[in-house]
Amino acid sequence: MTHWQNAYGLLRLATRIALGTLAGRRTVSLPERLSAFPRRLPLEAAVRINWSDQQIPFVEAASARDAAVALGAVHAHLRLAQMEIMRLIAYGRLSELLGPASVDLDHTLRIVDFPRAVPQLLPRLPEETRDWLDGFVAGVNRTIEQAPSLPEEFRLFGVEPEPWRVEHVLALGRLAALDFSWRVWHRLLPLRERSDWSALWERMAVEEHAPVPSLAGATGPAEALERLWGSLGRVGSNAAAVSAKRSGTGGALLTSDPHLSIMAPNNWLALGLAWPGHRVVGLAIPGLPVVALGRNEHIAWSGTSLHAASSDLFDVTDQPEGTVWTRRERIRVRWGRDRLCDLRETEHGPIVTDAPLLGARNRRGAVARDLALTWIGHGGSDEVTAMLGMMQARDWQEFTTAIEGFAAPAQNLIFADAEGRVGQAMAAHLPRRPAGRPNDLVLPADALGNWASTVTARDLPRRFEPDAGFVASANDRPLDTLPVPVGFFFSPDERVQRLRAALEARRDVQLADLRHLHRDVAMPSAPAIRDLLVAAIEAGAATGRARHRDLLRALRDWNGHHAADSAGALAFELLLHDFLHQLHGKDGMALYRGSLQPWDLLREDMATLPPPRIAEAARRAMRRAARTFARHRNWGDLHRLVLAHPLSALPVIGRRYRFCDLPVGGSNETLMKTAHGLSSKRHRVGFGANARFLADLGQPDETYVVLLGGQDGWLGSTTFADQLALWQRGDYCRLPLTRPCVRAEYRHEMLLEPSGRSRPDA
Repeated sequence: MTHWQNAYGLLRLATRIALGTLAGRRTVSLPERLSAFPRRLPLEAAVRINWSDQQIPFVEAASARDAAVALGAVHAHLRLAQMEIMRLIAYGRLSELLGPASVDLDHTLRIVDFPRAVPQLLPRLPEETRDWLDGFVAGVNRTIEQAPSLPEEFRLFGVEPEPWRVEHVLALGRLAALDFSWRVWHRLLPLRERSDWSALWERMAVEEHAPVPSLAGATGPAEALERLWGSLGRVGSNAAAVSAKRSGTGGALLTSDPHLSIMAPNNWLALGLAWPGHRVVGLAIPGLPVVALGRNEHIAWSGTSLHAASSDLFDVTDQPEGTVWTRRERIRVRWGRDRLCDLRETEHGPIVTDAPLLGARNRRGAVARDLALTWIGHGGSDEVTAMLGMMQARDWQEFTTAIEGFAAPAQNLIFADAEGRVGQAMAAHLPRRPAGRPNDLVLPADALGNWASTVTARDLPRRFEPDAGFVASANDRPLDTLPVPVGFFFSPDERVQRLRAALEARRDVQLADLRHLHRDVAMPSAPAIRDLLVAAIEAGAATGRARHRDLLRALRDWNGHHAADSAGALAFELLLHDFLHQLHGKDGMALYRGSLQPWDLLREDMATLPPPRIAEAARRAMRRAARTFARHRNWGDLHRLVLAHPLSALPVIGRRYRFCDLPVGGSNETLMKTAHGLSSKRHRVGFGANARFLADLGQPDETYVVLLGGQDGWLGSTTFADQLALWQRGDYCRLPLTRPCVRAEYRHEMLLEPSGRSRPDA
């Protein structure tokens, strides 16, 4: 697309949206929102839904099929616009909505090809799974048909929702399975053009915790793509389970706080669901008909990203003629001419460096090498069946049998049961790679043989009823002996060690203790890093001025907690940023900028670099950091929680879609994760904890959840961001499991009547 075509498209888009905002936005009460829910659905029998004051539903159906239909209606009622955008992303169709400016992104998404596995998966679905998916889609479509009005986003863009099909739901599942490795590659591939790449790779190979990328620091299309990867992929989380023998309640306890992109609407829905023989509560991803983390009457489960190497990049530049083939696809462009794109394929997978936003380019602007993607998600694994099995499991054996079919996204699953026992298992399908780290980020084409067979959950380590009486996970490196390399880029042990230490410290863990951990902003290793910085400052004789002494006093007095009101945390982060820039300069910062946790690199630098260089960097950094420190009071002045809709990125009218800008505590590796890059300026949290979940398996109604934001995706709804206040206070909403408690606490009741059974088009 030419620049003028992009400009014209953007002008049309801006005009369309600006005109759409003239109508204003009115507040919509909970009774009004519930009155819009369809009362007649393609059911076999009547279905009852009880809604809480936060618009959390509990569905009671007389059959699994009817439960799925009502579940689809719930998803569409609460999050239709979000689902529609996710579907456009999965299929690379954003240009149909946004115009020429999205063509390069669509081209990139078509090459990655999230729906690639759907045609082979669809005919292999078990009958029960297919019936569940059919019911879910029927509920979505009937809600669209009967909606008295559509969400604001449809009016702004002047579009109508399309009917849903089962394959669309499966494509969304693959979108949600986006591989963590891609975010690493996105940062590291440009470094392969540097003359010192081999040394950089070697340094990463010997680090205890290899660098992983942050959402901060990238700009332009790279930033847009990285934010997209971050908003879709399951990149982080903390989870733990405490057995009855360590619990103060008499039952096993489970805690979870997923770490995802911070946005509004939230990436989770809270809900309850019952059909004969089964009652389930928990959190679901909008558009997917399963509870991803939650509990039933017998077990509870959660998970964290395994940070597994579920993909490989292969250099196929020199492949023989005839081993590369091309398919052509049409990208339909609103306010512009359609674009025809040639998408090249090999036996290794799509050549992703053909993608406008992924191409690894050399300094002359030409793509350096042809790199092909092999991803486990392009295979025919059936995660919906696996998740339905987890939802219905009654014990550890049934749970671990269910996860055998789960391939992507690779998870470290945490388990607890009503008998007071806990367990931990990996759910992943991984190639049988040779032991050790590869010699490069990109593999030679002949290494495809590693993918000739895979290991699955039954081959990977698991533990049940451990002697410690608890299990914990926080994206850390597996400690077990592994049959194959699971991954190469793990988070530091900071969070998991904090979790373990807190659980080991008590023999009577209460839900209140787990609530406290959800808001924990301590980083026990930080004072040691602080001391290294203080020593460097003193060696550089950089403490002469009053403002220098103020910063140094705050730093020395700091307890290692990244509280929003902490002056010490502010001093630490400012000095860390300026010191590293002075120590390495712009080019030398590449490795640090590719890291969520640069402190291991800093320790190595402080131990190996010449002392005069360190002292001079500290002297200059102190001068800069002290000036910034004098202008601010605390960490929260710079570190901000901004809850915003994606439309907030638009100029002028974007502020209409920003709902809060608040000081927030936490950091990259605190349990209350609020991720950020190295920064000395006011910045917003890119991703972090966005939901909290607690369950006491000894009491069926002792399950609690809170979302960062709210349950409803309808702009103007009173339940769009009503849980933000609860989040800030550390409060929760109950997710009751038993019928009496549901009906007592979820007071807004409706009865859905059958309107005739219908099946979606296949």
